[in-house]
Parts: sequence; C-alpha cells; structure tokens
Amino acid sequence: MILFTSMKQHDKVFIIFSPAFPADEKDTIWLPSLQTFVRALNRNFPQLKVIVFAFQYPHASKTYQWHNNTIISYNGMHKTRAARLLMWANIFFRVRKIKNQHHVVGIFSQWCTECTFVAKHVAKYFKIQQFCWILGQDARKSNTYVKRIRPKASSLITLSDFLVDEFEKNHGIRPQHVIPKGIDVSLFKAMPAVKDIDIIGAGSLSVLKQYDRFVQIISMLKKSKPDIKAMLCGGGEDHQHIEELAQQLSLNKNLKLTGIIQHAEVLQMMQRAKILLHPSSYEGFGTVCLEALYAGAHVISFVQPMYRDIKNWHVVKTTEEMHDKALQLLNDPGTNFNEHVLIYSIDDCAKAVMKLFGYTA
Repeated sequence: MILFTSMKQHDKVFIIFSPAFPADEKDTIWLPSLQTFVRALNRNFPQLKVIVFAFQYPHASKTYQWHNNTIISYNGMHKTRAARLLMWANIFFRVRKIKNQHHVVGIFSQWCTECTFVAKHVAKYFKIQQFCWILGQDARKSNTYVKRIRPKASSLITLSDFLVDEFEKNHGIRPQHVIPKGIDVSLFKAMPAVKDIDIIGAGSLSVLKQYDRFVQIISMLKKSKPDIKAMLCGGGEDHQHIEELAQQLSLNKNLKLTGIIQHAEVLQMMQRAKILLHPSSYEGFGTVCLEALYAGAHVISFVQPMYRDIKNWHVVKTTEEMHDKALQLLNDPGTNFNEHVLIYSIDDCAKAVMKLFGYTA
C-alpha cells in the first residue's frame, strides 16, 4: 500500500487509538487538546512516526495526512454491530501490517471505552505495550466498557487526581499514573492592550456542563454591574435552552453566544477576558481552564481536578459562591488579569507519556 512507503523497516511508530480526529488541517474544533498533543510528539520526537486510528470521526473511511502524520479513519459512529466487528478486524490487520514493517513503540488509547477495548486485545496479541488515557466521562460508573476491558491499574493514566479517585470509586481499580494535558503556549498571540470581556465561558454546551448557571450568574452580576460584558463560546445540545434563558433574563446587551468557533479564535477571546467561569458539574481536567490561566484570566469552577491549590484558580461549591467570587475579583483593583500562569505544558505532557512507553529519544 502507498500508505507506508515513506517509512522504513527500522522506523519507530507510535499508534494512537481515538474516537475522533480532525478531518483536515484546517479543522481545529475536533479535540484540540489531542491535536496539540500530536504536534508536541512531532516537535519533541521528530524521528517518531505517529499513526492515529480514528474510530468514529471523520465521517468517511479514508487514510490521509495531517501535518505529516498518518490518520486512518473508519466512520464508525453509526455502524451496526456486524459492521463494527468488521471495523475492529480491519484495525487488527492494519496494525499487523504496520508491525510487520516497522518497530511499534506502543499503542496509546484515548478514553477507557471502545478504543481501549480494541487496543488491549490488539496489543496483547502482538505483544505491544499499551496504555489508556482516562479523560473524564469514562471514569463514571455508567461506563460499562470497563468491565469488558478489565484493565490493569498499571496500564491506566488519568488527567487528574480527581479522576483517580473517581475511577477507583466506580470501578474498583486505582489508576497508577496521572498525566494532565498541557497547553501549547505557541498558540497564544501577544496580549491585547485592553481586557474588554469581563466573563467568558468556553466548551460544549451540554446539560452536564451547566451553562444555564453561567447565564444566571451573568444576570446576577448585572444587578451590580449593569454594563457587564460576557462571552460564551461553543455549541451543543443545550444551546437553544441557553439562548432562550439569556433572552428571558434580558441579557441581549450583556451576553454574546458565539456558537462553535475555531480554537485560535477562542484563545484570542480568552486573552481579552478577565474571568473564565467553568460551571460544569463533572470535569476530568478541562484544558480550557489551563488555557484561560495562561491567557491571564482567573478561573472559577465547581470541580477541583488536582488536590493542590493552583494560582488564580478558585474552587467554589454553589452558584451564589461563584457569583460572589466573580464580583469580588472584578471589584478588586488589585486583581491582576494579565498574569501568564503556566501549570502544565503540552511538551512536558508528551514527554511524560513517552517515558511510560520507554521512549525518550
């Protein structure tokens, strides 16, 4: 096949199993944190060949190049049971072909669901090292795949301390490794002269993320700050409800809903913002919070991902407390809204992952 003609027998290959991946290089909306992770692998390990198996998205079965990385997509989102079994078999044979031609450093699966189920069996058969990255929802009790996978604690990586406890509580297995996703500081432009957005929110507008609370807090803040300016970036199942709520609360002049926008534009908005409100009721470790901190914004959230204090990150328990903390920060002339706070870099993240696979150069 033409796919691997550019690779030589001695090339070292790193395989990633993910539910999705961008359809092309212009698509920065799908899994931006995975995109930055792959680019970090390229930057820090230039001799390592990365191949991504995308199980569900893009909505096409094809092999293509993304920034010189090979992506194999299967369009498996709506496949029947029989078609899914055929997809798994095809993945098995593709990995066998890769292994016969190259040295496979390991298989790295995203989320402890279908991708890890397939990864475990493929890795066991071909005697390839395999790790799973638990990223959030897969730590919940509702994830029935864990019983089918029966992963070893030593093969599990979580994003945060919170997810270690959550996974153990729900599945009786305590993951041994914690590697938070970092940010790519090169994606940030120079700071703007003026911070003209008081409050920002960014992410999927799902019911779980509770962005209706975001709207309610803006309404509460408006009572003492009539000219407050807020921005909510993202789209999802709860978008219409949130839009209607904003209208009901007469926030047309105070709150702008951008819908889904490119990642670079979200980062620019964050650099203009003073505070990021993250009202999600459950969160593995939102990369958006790390990005906001580096953009100079303070973060206020309900979930504490790491069991230590993080500078400019405020954890609260109720909507009222979130409102009070935001108002306090906005009213305090001593609050610094221009401080770059770098907690984790994506380069360090990539190095930590590869160290588990025993690959350092």
